[in-house]
Amino acid sequence: MITAVLIDDDINLRDGMKGLLSLYAPDISIIGEADSVESGVKILNNLKPQIVFLDIQMNDGTGFDILEKLSEINGKVTSHVIFVTAYEHYAIKAFRFSALDFLLKPVAPDDLEKVVDKIRMVLEKDNDYSHIDLLLENIRKKADNFKRIALSNSDGMHLLDINDIIRCESDDNYTKFFIKSGKPILISKTLKEYEELLSEYDFVRIHQSHLINLAYVKSYVKKENGFVVMHNDEHLPVSQRKRDLLQDVLSKKIN
Repeated sequence: MITAVLIDDDINLRDGMKGLLSLYAPDISIIGEADSVESGVKILNNLKPQIVFLDIQMNDGTGFDILEKLSEINGKVTSHVIFVTAYEHYAIKAFRFSALDFLLKPVAPDDLEKVVDKIRMVLEKDNDYSHIDLLLENIRKKADNFKRIALSNSDGMHLLDINDIIRCESDDNYTKFFIKSGKPILISKTLKEYEELLSEYDFVRIHQSHLINLAYVKSYVKKENGFVVMHNDEHLPVSQRKRDLLQDVLSKKIN
């Protein structure tokens, strides 16, 4: 069995989550519940579950406060965190940059099954909680302009400076990250998801298969249907419908 703790100040929501888990994830055993920051810190520190389903807003603080306090006590958080929350744009963005799982209230069974399936696979590997440190770093700054992103795959957790990402390439439902140093990293998420995250960081989708960091563009050649030359002399195609967008973006960068 996989051990878990529920932390939410609404008993009805905790009961609802227990009901969903019993139906859709019967291998998860709820070994404790808490309804506040204080009780949440205590129960997690004592029980050390494999998973914590954690609400953001509570009467005496937030779920982030719980993680901060646990980090102060133990040096790090040692449970896999699944946030269960109402939609909050900033928090959701922080979760996505930190490769942390979240469920939106009211929790849909399909979403719960997907998250739990992912956690099961993660639990089979060596535990790495460095992405939680990245989340807390971003939450402390209370800024939208994140500097790093966490990528999780079968090799483990990778924390990258966004400025070190040269480009991303679609591989069916996977995305391959090409970075300044090291081998490419393959992630089981679509290129569209990373386009949404990185578009405000001077990344541009130039083709169905290519998302590029403009900082690494050497030139744009209009002939031969159009292609971009990267700093490492790679040639990447530009789709016809993206040419005007790319020219507009590059002209603004130059000016």
